[in-house]
Amino acid sequence: MCTDKVETSAHIVSQVAEELYLKCIRCGKCLSVCPIYRETRIETMSPRGKVALYRAVGEDDLPEISPVYASKFYTCLMCEACREVCPSGVELDVIMNQVRADLAHCGLLPDSLQRLSDIIVSAGNISDEDNARRLGWTENMASKPVGLDYDGQVEMVYFVGCVSSLFPASYHIPQSLAGILEKAGVSYALMGGEERCCGYPLLLNGESELALEMAQHNVEAARVTGAPQVVMSCPSCYHMWKHTYPEILGDDVLDGLEILHETEMLAGLARAGRLRFKPWPVTVTYHDSCDLGRKSDIFDAPREVLRAIPELELVEMADHRAHSLCCGGGGNLETYNRELAQALPLRRLRQAEEAGASTIVVSCQQCKRTLAGAARREKIRIRVIDLAEVVAEQIEEEPHA
Repeated sequence: MCTDKVETSAHIVSQVAEELYLKCIRCGKCLSVCPIYRETRIETMSPRGKVALYRAVGEDDLPEISPVYASKFYTCLMCEACREVCPSGVELDVIMNQVRADLAHCGLLPDSLQRLSDIIVSAGNISDEDNARRLGWTENMASKPVGLDYDGQVEMVYFVGCVSSLFPASYHIPQSLAGILEKAGVSYALMGGEERCCGYPLLLNGESELALEMAQHNVEAARVTGAPQVVMSCPSCYHMWKHTYPEILGDDVLDGLEILHETEMLAGLARAGRLRFKPWPVTVTYHDSCDLGRKSDIFDAPREVLRAIPELELVEMADHRAHSLCCGGGGNLETYNRELAQALPLRRLRQAEEAGASTIVVSCQQCKRTLAGAARREKIRIRVIDLAEVVAEQIEEEPHA
């Protein structure tokens, strides 16, 4: 039941226009694409079911907001596959963001997610480590990245993100990207301990004010470097910087800064002749992550890079581009319901096998971690590799002229 912070359940719904839930015609098209529903077959965990619950509260048919009600809204990947197919234009992402914010305000944020929020606020990252350790990925490299000691004007600042900075299994992604930048003759800066979590996990928990504080710090820290571009490997960081920061900080907050994902940057370098590739006679498929593809509309750049590699054969999975399947790593679901989250990547791996690929290329360290982990658990012989790792392996050795 809601605390005295919100007097009635109807008060929650009044904060978002009634027409959001009235758009739903209950056709059920969302059921066929929702990873949670396809796995659980529980109607109240489907997009249509969540809209019905939200409407019931708004119309006083469900007068009490309980932890059971809250659990339905936190059992979601926030992948927006439902929004892609909805014929009525139901903005379920808007509803979900508002409901989660209201639930957090009511004191109904689940314990595991509350711990995550507390860790991010206190440590500045998702893993509760000393934030000064964000450059740990540089320590076992053959040579120190030049971005550690940038001097004067640089072309870009590399915003590494929590996972690549602090999870050893993902260290190879920033190591690869740093090596690529140096071979391509790109000057760059690393923020190290001045970098904080982008705020996306806080936003997913419904704690937008805390996310705003992280956003303000990161923009200020990036501006200190003097770089005109901010580049990130993480699609969630990219989506936050590109789309959410202007919403929560103001449209002009990024004036003078160009926000790029690694895929856009790599495609631009290849197009400009600053990257040259050696042959790679492998059949690969590309996995579109939710935050980079469906939410940010970046589909062509990574495929452009892959097609520039001689002898590589690129095949598509049955569901790709805007209809790509979520890897199971979104929405903070893994923190809330690890067992369910780990059951979701298998369908995607099967699609890659059916496409005839021996390698899945991703542009997201979270997707790499979830898909590779599922492949190990299920003993599926398929390689999962980030696009930056592919480029680092296939780049011609001679330095940029």
